[in-house]
Amino acid sequence: MNRFTATSLSLAGLYLIQRQKLGDSRGFLTRLFCVEELRTVGWINSIAQLNHTLTIKRGTLRGLHFQHPPHGEMKLVSCLRGEVWDVAVDLRKGSPTFLQWHAEILSEENNRAMLIPRGFAHGFQTLSDNVEMLYCHTEAYRASFEGGVNFHDKKLEISWPLEVTELSPRDQNLPMLEDRFEGLVI
Repeated sequence: MNRFTATSLSLAGLYLIQRQKLGDSRGFLTRLFCVEELRTVGWINSIAQLNHTLTIKRGTLRGLHFQHPPHGEMKLVSCLRGEVWDVAVDLRKGSPTFLQWHAEILSEENNRAMLIPRGFAHGFQTLSDNVEMLYCHTEAYRASFEGGVNFHDKKLEISWPLEVTELSPRDQNLPMLEDRFEGLVI
């Protein structure tokens, strides 16, 4: 029985995953991850790392983050509590959608996730207070391969839905894309 419906989005390899909730008077069950079902949309590794975040204030922005090759990662990003505007940016060298972005609202209500391929930057803005996110990663975090793009980069022109109320010093200081940036080789 398939518990996910995968919808291909505007950027190649990026998918919206709709989870099926099974419920009755006791509550519900939702499958958060299934390698067999996600393999059909490109998930080829096991989960190397699982992260859970809490973001307290509405309007907070996290991102845009990625890992440089050869430690580029695929992510399955889910919102367990609250609501976020989740953004993926194509940084793949030679991609027909290079430097384009796509955003989806993820929430505990809509039971959706975004499957983000290697070579993409990822970030989100909270649309409610007390947001909890769950990330499945195909690669373990490696600080020396960490990368990021400034959320205000003019080359991307991301239209964030709210005024940014909180931003970490790290994310404030992420670089703008340089004119000579040709993309990530994945």
